[in-house]
Amino acid sequence: MRRGELDDLAVFATVARARSFTRAAAELGLSPSTLSHTLRGLEKRLGVRLLARTTRSVAPTHAGERLLLSLQPALEEVSRGLAALADWRDAPSGTLRLTTFGYAARAILAPMLPRFLLDHPDIAVEVMVDDRLADLVAGGFDAGIRFKERVERDMVAVRVGPDLRTVVVGTPDYFARNPRPETPADLKTHTCVNYRLIGGGGLLPWEFERNGREVNVQVAGQFIGNDEVLAAAAVRASAGLGYMLEHDVADEIADGRLIQALDEWCVPFPGCHLYYPSRQVSPALRALIDALRWKPEEPAG
Repeated sequence: MRRGELDDLAVFATVARARSFTRAAAELGLSPSTLSHTLRGLEKRLGVRLLARTTRSVAPTHAGERLLLSLQPALEEVSRGLAALADWRDAPSGTLRLTTFGYAARAILAPMLPRFLLDHPDIAVEVMVDDRLADLVAGGFDAGIRFKERVERDMVAVRVGPDLRTVVVGTPDYFARNPRPETPADLKTHTCVNYRLIGGGGLLPWEFERNGREVNVQVAGQFIGNDEVLAAAAVRASAGLGYMLEHDVADEIADGRLIQALDEWCVPFPGCHLYYPSRQVSPALRALIDALRWKPEEPAG
């Protein structure tokens, strides 16, 4: 396509739709004579007459009607594309769709997302909470938040939370009835609360490490669920040992409501990261990343 030909085609479509050089000129902010000259040049280049002109009216010819039918959707698509550039302007705006899981929703988004929404009234955020990993592109998501170990290597990942640790805990009543496990292998003789992974359908393995040695244990017990609240309730009711994030039970360990076991086998792992499939991000997503980016607490001093 020659330079300026798209503009000439847009002029033709406007005149053909308005059926008047005067009305089309007013719409485009040009003079009727300029439009007439443009259309004559376009017809000459294409070698076909597009408009039938009389002293009182303008109407597309059969060839013009056929061109208009194919041209109008293309021009509308260009218009939508230009309108979509609003997401890339300096003022963040538009809609962000995120996929995440339960812990990140309550520990990362719940404390920080409301303030972000208030600070950015032109940005709408939709959050889908699901333990299953979603394909960002296929699912139409702008970004996701997961533990770093679950983020694909081809994604750009930004830390939005501290390192975490999963610990084994039970109530004093449970340990009054059962010996405290000394090694991960001892868990085979204990009643444990299991978590069912929705995506793969299997049970969440209890993962341990000590002196560089990694051990995964598949435990057994009376209760299996896919809801963290139900699993925690079973542990707190002394129905079994739990494999829980230290962040969630730190207060209960501190005041003795829960007792920790296998502490030396429970090592920290990278926490939550926001991830996305491209290094080029919209202003809206950049604003969210800046708001959620994890900032280590300054040491007291």
